[in-house]
Amino acid sequence: MPQLRAGAAATRTGVRSRPRAVLPALCATQITSWGVLYYAFPVLNSRITADTGWSPAATTAAFSAALLVSATIGIPVGRVLDGRGPRAVMTTGSVLGTLALVIVATARNLPLFTVGWLLAGVAMATTFYPPAFAALTRWWGPDRVRALTVVTLAGGLASTVFAPLTATLAEHLSWRVSYLVLAAILAAVTIPAHALALRAPWPPAEPAPAVIKGTPVVRSRPFLVLAAAFTLSGFAMYAVVISLVPLLQERGASTTAAAWALGLGGAGQTLGRTLYASFASRTSVTTRTAALIALGGATTTAFALVPGPIPLLVALSLGAGVVRGNLTLLQATAVTDRWGTAHYGRLSAVLTAPASLAAALAPWAGAVLSGPLGGYDALFLLLAGGSLAAAVLATATGVRPPRPPARVMP
Repeated sequence: MPQLRAGAAATRTGVRSRPRAVLPALCATQITSWGVLYYAFPVLNSRITADTGWSPAATTAAFSAALLVSATIGIPVGRVLDGRGPRAVMTTGSVLGTLALVIVATARNLPLFTVGWLLAGVAMATTFYPPAFAALTRWWGPDRVRALTVVTLAGGLASTVFAPLTATLAEHLSWRVSYLVLAAILAAVTIPAHALALRAPWPPAEPAPAVIKGTPVVRSRPFLVLAAAFTLSGFAMYAVVISLVPLLQERGASTTAAAWALGLGGAGQTLGRTLYASFASRTSVTTRTAALIALGGATTTAFALVPGPIPLLVALSLGAGVVRGNLTLLQATAVTDRWGTAHYGRLSAVLTAPASLAAALAPWAGAVLSGPLGGYDALFLLLAGGSLAAAVLATATGVRPPRPPARVMP
């Protein structure tokens, strides 16, 4: 049986049809995984520190350690995804995530609390966007942007759903019981969805060299500069997300109001992702990369300079979410827009690993720096400067878009 044209292994008319259950399953699991493993923490952290006496810097360091673990193992996970597909990876991650939250919820000392988050980091690497993007890129081929948009539209609702839900749970339950409830939700939604919906055969990868003009892609100047730009931008973006609740509380907002602001930022991400395809069709890959990163810096600057009122800050959160939503799809398509779909899992993991490490340090760095800087206003100005530097770097990341070969050799 002849193989398909490169990049088209999962089209409707190809040898392998797209598995219909994948899109709805990944939509549900991205909302739940991000909501429970990531967005619940900034809502519950003040209650954790008040109940345990642990410092905010210490608890945030444990959460940052989870993100560090996620970034560190992302590259080997990417290799497994390229070769074997997402089912085993994502199902295992769901089980580990549930176990991790049970450990976090029942920890009676800071070291055990940290162990729980370290295990959660493994779950993040195996359930968050990277494995989902690898699955969609391989199964959907040339129509991958549509599939990626659908899943990220859903994923953008994670904070919208789970930040207010977590705040409501915390108003009636302890933080420990709240995390146990969230762990049960994670297990009920993601374990069966990953195990049952991702069973389709894994299509063969598009053959393409990992070397361009004698230089490995991962050592080429555009790749390295793009990784640096994503690193600076990612550090700023994730520090803003985790620091938004304390910033708003510093401005006089209640915990519930701040949680809603964070949640509406997620709604903004969903709105932003509906605009990405149109924006991408009208701009070059270099232009949109620099423009979106610069817009992220502009929204961070606005948070630093606008003192209120709270409804205006909530509107800014919505606008910042629009930018973050576009940045997610920008990163998801960065490899394919420049170097094609071959080795997507590995190249994407290598490209985003430094950014993931920076994002992992961002929550801890934000908590530590806000004091010496005199508050969150100065912190956000510093973060805005990092985003603008990243935008400058992004202007030097252009490469000629790849041309897929006419057919795959048998």
